[in-house]
Amino acid sequence: MCYFMPKLYLLGGENVAKRTAWEVNEKAFRDAGEHAVVMVFPWARASFDRKYEKRKILTDYFISLGARTVDFVGYSDLSETISQKIAASHLVYLTGGYVNALVERLRKRHVDKLLRDYHGVIVGRSAGALALCKKCVITCHSNQEIRLVDGLGLVSLSLKAHYKPQKDDALLRLSKGEKIYAVPSRSAIVFADGVCSVIGEAYLFEDGQKTQFTAF
Repeated sequence: MCYFMPKLYLLGGENVAKRTAWEVNEKAFRDAGEHAVVMVFPWARASFDRKYEKRKILTDYFISLGARTVDFVGYSDLSETISQKIAASHLVYLTGGYVNALVERLRKRHVDKLLRDYHGVIVGRSAGALALCKKCVITCHSNQEIRLVDGLGLVSLSLKAHYKPQKDDALLRLSKGEKIYAVPSRSAIVFADGVCSVIGEAYLFEDGQKTQFTAF
């Protein structure tokens, strides 16, 4: 199932202004070590026309969790600069937003290869979590239908973030051809050294059946 070196936190979603997934992030920062250097990739937004609005919110949040420094990686940064920033960090954080845009941008700048060789902690929130997986279960804004799109494949599973029971019928249908892991906001699936665990709650949809998922 797992073929990567970093420890991955697949966070289903969070209101970062209200710090609703404090427990998940606290554990991730503890795993990253005391006074962690944090690198944030805010690349999942629709465009880069405006400054990332949650920069101060995330910085204050992460400093309160024990980070020594919090830096934001720009999409226009030189490849060498991006590589150096990742290598110097203890925790990489992928923000939420548009997963298709995030995956495309990470691939185009070859960040996916850097993350595969990374030895620290990676936290993906919402779209950030989906991007780390082999397949992403997303909801189309136009018709509210769910579909599968390709992720980076750092972990070989199909993930639904922001899970709510209202989507069960669609997920049950989809699961007849694809095993789906579903994580609500404020919960996370964690991978480390080939072992998987859950903080909060998570669900497995497989062969048209739903079960609560705890670990493997």
